[in-house]
Amino acid sequence: MTYSSYDYLAGDLGLPVVPLAPDGPRVAPWSTPPAPDVVARARRLVDGSLTISLHDHPVLFPADMADTPRYNRTGRQHTAFAGLAASGLTVVFDNMMDGTACVTGNAPWQWDDVVLDLGMRLADLAHQSDVVVVRTVADIEAAHAAGTVGLVFGLEAATPIGNDLDKLDVLFGLGIRQCGIAYSDANALGSGCNEAVDGGLTALGRRAVRRMNQLGLAVDVSHSSDRTGIDACAVSDAPVFCTHAGARAVWDVPRLKGDDLIRAVADTGGVIGISAAPHTTVSHAHPAHSLASVMDHLLYCIDLVGIEHVGLGPDTLFGDHVGLHTAFAGLLQTEPRPGAPEPVRVPWVDGLENPAECFPNVAAFLLDRGFADADVRAVLGGNVLRALRDIWP
Repeated sequence: MTYSSYDYLAGDLGLPVVPLAPDGPRVAPWSTPPAPDVVARARRLVDGSLTISLHDHPVLFPADMADTPRYNRTGRQHTAFAGLAASGLTVVFDNMMDGTACVTGNAPWQWDDVVLDLGMRLADLAHQSDVVVVRTVADIEAAHAAGTVGLVFGLEAATPIGNDLDKLDVLFGLGIRQCGIAYSDANALGSGCNEAVDGGLTALGRRAVRRMNQLGLAVDVSHSSDRTGIDACAVSDAPVFCTHAGARAVWDVPRLKGDDLIRAVADTGGVIGISAAPHTTVSHAHPAHSLASVMDHLLYCIDLVGIEHVGLGPDTLFGDHVGLHTAFAGLLQTEPRPGAPEPVRVPWVDGLENPAECFPNVAAFLLDRGFADADVRAVLGGNVLRALRDIWP
């Protein structure tokens, strides 16, 4: 028997949820696709490839994102099974509620909240067979062979462990396979990208990276400061991920990454996942956030470090992402830097609105610009799989 996430939401909260299929898309599709034959070729390529999103939120959200804090208070998010089935993805790195979850108190990153969230999600998944939990490379290969979707559970920051490195072992034992260092604000391991003074990785942070290597936890520096990320790359003896970010050289805001950090990640054999979270990976050429502006970041990183170190971490969800940011304005968001460029405000990211459209549209973009099928497959998931073979036990 399968859990009905819709029934749980109706019974627990009385909240309408975002429709995922029957009534059509929530917003208009990509406004500037290439020719139909290129779009069809891209769809075939995605359907036949092993695809890995380094960062998305494949869960159900309330139709009104202002209801999300109340939803999260239940400690129960529900997997968007219908959306995942339509996505064509093999694997999604899923960071759960993470920094937006305040279940047992009024502050995020509480250890008990993380464990509760993970346990609830695993219980949901245990009552169906279409989506599987991924803990090993063999699990990824099995999901691809079976045509199912796999979820890799991770955390955007190690903040919940405090200064107890043994909790990394506990997280690994519970199925966590990827962990960030810090999320915007500093913690005991290092500085986040929100800090005015970049203190880099702490002594505890260095020990944490080594422990994560020993366990087989993928190290993520997406929300860390540049110095913290570079320090983590220097300490790590396994590839490091920047699961969802972009290039500061393209759009100069603190949330995005400098060339030195991007190079440091690539030097470990790691991968930079290009994000599409609203109003982040924009560009001066395309200041209204769209697939075109996100691709400016992807192409820049390919030129900087090579296509073998670039992937996709779109950071999308099924629902109003701009509304979600509005609902959590001021909570764990990067502080604006004086003089930073301002994007054109958009209601959604054209062409990269949710996990079901990201990969086919990116594939179509790359094919239309003459990239070979093998290179597109590398960006869609091959690069991440190669790195995971050197990270996971």
